[in-house]
Amino acid sequence: MTNIVRDSEVVELNGPPAFRYGERVRAKRLVRNDGTYAGKEIGDLLVKKGEEGVIVSIGTFLQQFYIYGVEFLESGNRVGMKRRELLPVWENEEEDELPCALPVRRVG
Repeated sequence: MTNIVRDSEVVELNGPPAFRYGERVRAKRLVRNDGTYAGKEIGDLLVKKGEEGVIVSIGTFLQQFYIYGVEFLESGNRVGMKRRELLPVWENEEEDELPCALPVRRVG
């Protein structure tokens, strides 16, 4: 019998998913085909670090993790990723680009 090695003691499924359908995310690291992506050779680049995509599906893995199906915009690849591999797009945006709810004050 094979032992399954879990990479965390945390069970994400005890709470809601971190991302929602249609939410824009960014890859935290480079992703290469490990042999599970059909139509690509093992080692082929699937996603570049920083590439943006959209959550198109939410599944589970090992009854422990949410797996987010992300359609990456630049490469066109749909890749399953864990929460720790993704950032919400707004998290890395410049502070000046965030909308402000307060009206602009004019001095003078």
